[in-house]
Amino acid sequence: MPIAIRDDVVYIMLKKIHDSDRVPGPDPVNFTDTDFAGLEMSIADILGHLDYLNQRQYINAEFSGNAYANQDDVPDLVDEEEFGLRIANTYGAPDGPLPHLIEFKKAELTPKGEKMLEEMEANPPKSMNQGAAVPVYSKDMPFLEKVMLKTGLQEHYDARDITEVVFRTMRDMMTNEAVEHVAEELHEPMEEGNTDKTLYAATPLATEVADLWEDTNPIVHFLSRIRPPLKIKSSTFLFRIKQEAGLAVTIPPESAVEAVFSATKDELSDDRIKEVANFLPDEIRAIWEKA
Repeated sequence: MPIAIRDDVVYIMLKKIHDSDRVPGPDPVNFTDTDFAGLEMSIADILGHLDYLNQRQYINAEFSGNAYANQDDVPDLVDEEEFGLRIANTYGAPDGPLPHLIEFKKAELTPKGEKMLEEMEANPPKSMNQGAAVPVYSKDMPFLEKVMLKTGLQEHYDARDITEVVFRTMRDMMTNEAVEHVAEELHEPMEEGNTDKTLYAATPLATEVADLWEDTNPIVHFLSRIRPPLKIKSSTFLFRIKQEAGLAVTIPPESAVEAVFSATKDELSDDRIKEVANFLPDEIRAIWEKA
């Protein structure tokens, strides 16, 4: 059955693909339920819009699998190389591999799509002015909620674990002096409203972002202080995040890194942001500067 193409959904998709553009050519793009919250969109609706944009050459996307998301096509365990498009529990797929994300292999806006986005930004769809149905990213949000919003994670625990691994990898490349400079500025609470303190059960002293930055594992904290800065390639950096943070196959390490970077930069001064950038390898530095 043909679907009705909605201007507000098209705008959200074009903007997300545009904002995910890091290097020339198609890049990985992730759509989470928060992107479409309040719009009452089914999986078929969302993928139908993506297919429409691709067929009409507003985007250049690499699809695989069923573009209209029949749940029979979603196995319990997904081979990461076989399926480029993830369909998961959030939109009512009880057998989805992991909750929350729909992922292209790669996508980019075509010149035609760029022009349409420019026109829509100049005159946004009327429905976009009705107010956000989900939290909008704000510097006033607690740190872990920012990471959750940008990655599509549901649990603070997962956001905490990803953050700690990203921080650990960053520190490994930095001098002790630079690490201390960052620690001095990271004294915001990790989370609001956690009255039972379950988030901190395993690490009772971790209540501020600075605790994660300095590492809640005392052995890792000690070792990071006594060894010289390491030279880490961008590929190694991303591999460590993927492996050590236990990322779902639906969350590219680049997205996890960018989420943590964005939340971290909100807490740092311009001087500190520039100082950290000097220690990061090429691709990771580009993500830092973009976040």
